[in-house]
Amino acid sequence: MGNLLNGASYKEPSTVEECDSTWETDSGGEEEDDDEDGLQAGAEESEGEEQRSEGSQNDSSTSDQNFKPKRSFYAARDLYKYRHQYPNFKDLRCQNDLCNLRFYMNKIPFKPDGVYIEDILNKWKYDYDKLEHNHTYIQWLFPLREQGLNFYAKELTSYEIEEFKKTKEATKRFVMAYKMMLDFLGLKLVDKNGNVSRSANWQERFQHLNESQHNYLRITRILKSLGELGYEHFKAPLVKIFLQESIVENTIPNMKQSALEYFVYTIKERRERRRLLRYAYHYYQPPDHFIWGPPTKQKAQRSKSVKKTIASNRSLKKHVQKSQDAKIEQEQVKARIGSFEEKLTDHTEVETNPETAGSIELVENCKHEMATVTDDDKMVNTELKFLSTHRNDTTNISLYGNKLMEKNTEHLGDENNTNRILVVDAIDEDGKDCLCSLSPGTTAESNTTEENLII
Repeated sequence: MGNLLNGASYKEPSTVEECDSTWETDSGGEEEDDDEDGLQAGAEESEGEEQRSEGSQNDSSTSDQNFKPKRSFYAARDLYKYRHQYPNFKDLRCQNDLCNLRFYMNKIPFKPDGVYIEDILNKWKYDYDKLEHNHTYIQWLFPLREQGLNFYAKELTSYEIEEFKKTKEATKRFVMAYKMMLDFLGLKLVDKNGNVSRSANWQERFQHLNESQHNYLRITRILKSLGELGYEHFKAPLVKIFLQESIVENTIPNMKQSALEYFVYTIKERRERRRLLRYAYHYYQPPDHFIWGPPTKQKAQRSKSVKKTIASNRSLKKHVQKSQDAKIEQEQVKARIGSFEEKLTDHTEVETNPETAGSIELVENCKHEMATVTDDDKMVNTELKFLSTHRNDTTNISLYGNKLMEKNTEHLGDENNTNRILVVDAIDEDGKDCLCSLSPGTTAESNTTEENLII
């Protein structure tokens, strides 16, 4: 495969996180606006959340018994090297060898079988038994820059890759070989953009593919080779349909792990990987076992948002309770005013009756007591003067009571003025005379802010 360079510029990754840069440039939703198949946020994402929630409840008995899976470091490191063009390795072979290109030019057969590319494309097509049980042709049909199980096959070199891309005869046969293998897998190529769909015999082939799992290694090689030889745009549609069949349709359930652990990470563009992983996450069950993304930071933000919502709900509850308390106090004020008004009605001769003359003194004492009220509440003194002047006029007393009630109601409806509510206390002396004592009442101030009330 080549020798390691003696440079110190490359550091071998030692963790899965160091191998995976998928979410490094994630903007937290850039993919959703461009996807046409259900990757965007909004209503469909909410539906997906409901599906995952229901599935989590349905599978709770089984998921609790299983350990949460872990990502394979071997797979992550292997795909990291592939995406970064095998750092710290160099070509050792003679650049004029080009055996992979010459094989696709039909000039040499593949070893050890000795079969030419034209024979494979014409005679092996639809021969599923041969394609299944022969394990030496796949390294020649889909060459890589790394050694495979067939030690007769040669690794690609950088120079050979460039020459291969410029040779139309070779690229034409390469696409034909890809179509042949798609048919073997139960798929067909739809257009030049690499879109694929089920073939006519997909049910039979999917069942075989679900049972014959060594073909997942072949698919990984095919995806890698597509990227090496100029067909990177063919990879995402192929990975997407495998995710759909294994996770959504459940026609190839045994492929689920390989599709997420290997197939997705053969794609070099981070954006495409994120889109595919979000698609898989949308349907994956159980949801708490999805270990490939979205990143932890988004989950942490989600958790923080939930906690903030709970705190806001508690604050709102306290605010509602305080409002209820204020309403109760308002009713009490109304009852006191009513009692005061009723008893004053019986004293229409306050000025001439000596037995009730003491009521005037009580009014004066009340005025003196209210002199301590703040400047904003000077209206109380004015209203007390009104009461002294018209103490024998039951009609005006009633109007005053209503006016005072309106003032209290106005204060109660204003959060900023809850400390200016006036409480009326009825005074009953010896069961005969009654007047009011006005004193400033307060309600508990609410610390609830507009921000806390947002849910």
